[in-house]
Amino acid sequence: MLKVRVVQVADNLPLHKLDRGELSDARDQAASLGLTIEIGTRGVEPVRLRRYLKLAAWFNAVLVRTLIHTLRSRPSLEQAEKQIREVLPEFEAQGVTLGIENYESHSCCGLVALVRRLESRQVGVCLDTVNSLGALETPQNVVETLAPLTVSLHVKDFVIERTPSRMGFVVRGAPAGSGKLDIPWLLGKMPPGNDVSVILEQWPPFRASVEATVAMEKEWARRGIQYLRSCGCA
Repeated sequence: MLKVRVVQVADNLPLHKLDRGELSDARDQAASLGLTIEIGTRGVEPVRLRRYLKLAAWFNAVLVRTLIHTLRSRPSLEQAEKQIREVLPEFEAQGVTLGIENYESHSCCGLVALVRRLESRQVGVCLDTVNSLGALETPQNVVETLAPLTVSLHVKDFVIERTPSRMGFVVRGAPAGSGKLDIPWLLGKMPPGNDVSVILEQWPPFRASVEATVAMEKEWARRGIQYLRSCGCA
């Protein structure tokens, strides 16, 4: 067992699709392991955020992570602001923080401006160290821009390699501590005094089979958690 304290269940396992029995089992299992649960989704439509606010109460979660865009909804930052404002008083009343994750659809400066306009202690940034490469923003720029507003950190290490033809590059995941991400520097940039959750996220490449890929991901997780602990993450 990895013996972590916090697990973030995001849209890779959509909690709203589980029935009440499955939700009860998940909550009881987390409690038996002494885990703090954070939950996540995609989208900022009020109906979705309210659904996940209820799920946050179910799991005693104090953080809901989301992305602004979904496959079906792609609001502008101004439209997203209106949608979030509609439900923000409910998040504030429940003491749940909304962490908005950076990715290639919006610049980090745009995300910062959105969070600052909302002017709430219950809204912050879920900082992902690689997502914004798709918008030509380096991890250094991402961290310098977003760190002051970060409430949750996705540590995702990576490597950049040339393709076999030497005509282009491939960005792929790597075990934490073995890639290009300067993790000690990253952790040192987190806002002092804030209880920022540090979440190990991985981009494992597909191997010969699903079983082989899962085995590799488990080994990466073991190595990654061990490395983060060596950096001072409990």
